[in-house]
Amino acid sequence: MTGYVECEFDLPDALLTSLVDVFSRVVAAPLLQENLTGIPEAQGVYQLLLKGVPVYIGKTDADAGLRRRLERHARTIQHRRNLDPTDVTFKAVRVFVFTAMDLEAQLIRHYGATAPLAWNNSGFGSNDPGRRRDHTFQRPEGYDALYPVNIDLHVVIAPPAGASTAVVLTLLKTSLPYLLRFENAGGGSKQPHPELVAATPALPPDPRSARQIIEAAVGSLPPGWQATDLGGRVIIYREKFDYAFGTVIQRS
Repeated sequence: MTGYVECEFDLPDALLTSLVDVFSRVVAAPLLQENLTGIPEAQGVYQLLLKGVPVYIGKTDADAGLRRRLERHARTIQHRRNLDPTDVTFKAVRVFVFTAMDLEAQLIRHYGATAPLAWNNSGFGSNDPGRRRDHTFQRPEGYDALYPVNIDLHVVIAPPAGASTAVVLTLLKTSLPYLLRFENAGGGSKQPHPELVAATPALPPDPRSARQIIEAAVGSLPPGWQATDLGGRVIIYREKFDYAFGTVIQRS
């Protein structure tokens, strides 16, 4: 037909091509808090790199924006064995228009075409799996298995004199860059177990490690308590159980 032609513009492909080009021009920065303060809480995509090699692709929306997500990842790489946080860098791109395409999946497919992205689908950045998953087998190629938490590093907490074990563990939980979970009062309550509230630990002087604080906390409790290192998290419960992929830290 004279004067008429049809054009089907492949917007998802164009956006992917554009983002790959942008990522190639962005200079990676160390994944440290001081490098994240100027990043907006906005929708976008980002890469994490380990020694310059892409290992993780993520996407955010405006409600859980780029800065908050990267800050969370910056904590996740701290206090890990076999991982130097200074080896981890990031590239982040704010995207003002999202299409219906799954940008994250498309980018993972692109950057994982040669070799899989090591940290995607590895458990990296996952939320607390919950008590029912504590007995789940840990994949040897998973993030927590490759980079287990290091409970022997120095941790700073300042509990008041005579603080209960519950208070000490709550302060420790807040200060750690990995998950510490301990038994609550049960019955749907989020309050600590009464035995944690009743006990008072004899903490060693500072500097002290997370291990020393946990040992002192469990040592203050009646018989039957156990602290276990599950690789990516530490749990403290009234139990005596040898986890197939966990290490007992202390029993009371």
